[in-house]
Amino acid sequence: MSQYHQAPPLPARRRFLALAGLAALGIAWPGAPGSAWAGPVTRRAIEPDTPEAALQMLMEGNARFAAGQLTTPHRSLDRLNEVAAAQHPFAAVLSCADSRVPVELLFDQGFGDLFVVRNAGNVVTPEEIASLEFGALVLGAKVLMVLGHSQCGAVKAAIAGDAVPGQISTLFQHIQPAVDAAGPDIGAVVEANVQHQAHLLERASPVLATLVRERRLLVVGGVYDLGSRRVKQVSS
Repeated sequence: MSQYHQAPPLPARRRFLALAGLAALGIAWPGAPGSAWAGPVTRRAIEPDTPEAALQMLMEGNARFAAGQLTTPHRSLDRLNEVAAAQHPFAAVLSCADSRVPVELLFDQGFGDLFVVRNAGNVVTPEEIASLEFGALVLGAKVLMVLGHSQCGAVKAAIAGDAVPGQISTLFQHIQPAVDAAGPDIGAVVEANVQHQAHLLERASPVLATLVRERRLLVVGGVYDLGSRRVKQVSS
């Protein structure tokens, strides 16, 4: 016998009030029309077969997110069960770990779609390179985006250069080239850091460089604006 049991249903009036409260907050309840947990939701008819198509799919998803026109693909329990045995993400993302940058959400993607590596400042280290090589070479991601964002705390700290506790300062050495190149303006440094990290990935990893040369992978940069909710592409 299972150690879990189903809670008894709420009385009708209490259930009505609870659901009304969720609706007022814009939250869909499990089993409600449009709820991601109600069953199959929107699925893509065609998966991208080229790096360019994969990048286009990412950017189109962000455009929907910014406009509030989400399709929320691949977020059902059926999809989760479908990818439980194997994953085939179409894109990989090296993102900042900032809690305001939920990568799958801001690209309107779901379970199994994106291979995401995150750290403060979206910086390239050997561990990140190894993970992203796995995502591209083994799992087949066709586009790799380095994703920075506006008002990045790691970038602010690197610009300030003040003493910080613990090992936080170990991030500064990775961001310093962008500070040197762009000066004290945080927006400029965020963009320069994305460009620098994307350049490192494309040049420092023989695995990724080979995939790029064979046109099996695109390495691109992007900056997510917290205000507009849009991702702007930047070149490496």
